[in-house]
Amino acid sequence: MANIISDETIEYVGILAKLELNDEEKEQAKKDMGEMLDYIDKLNELDTSGVEPMSHVFPTNNVFREDVVKNGDGREDTLANAPEEKDDSFVVPKTIVG
Repeated sequence: MANIISDETIEYVGILAKLELNDEEKEQAKKDMGEMLDYIDKLNELDTSGVEPMSHVFPTNNVFREDVVKNGDGREDTLANAPEEKDDSFVVPKTIVG
């Protein structure tokens, strides 16, 4: 089933997408959109009556797990090599940009 895309549709889509298309690009866009709609029509021919709807393609596990720190933040290890520290932070020279 060939989907016919009108010039008005292409103009409208161009406005929505903020595209400026020349005549050749408009004709190519009409052809491409028609092919996409033909493909969707083809997909609609599939019998999906026995297919259960899903929200994700891949299974999702532990989506709602507790937010618990298991390995700490490593603050002590991070600051072990600091030349100078104060209040669990690195001390660095003051930098003035101006």
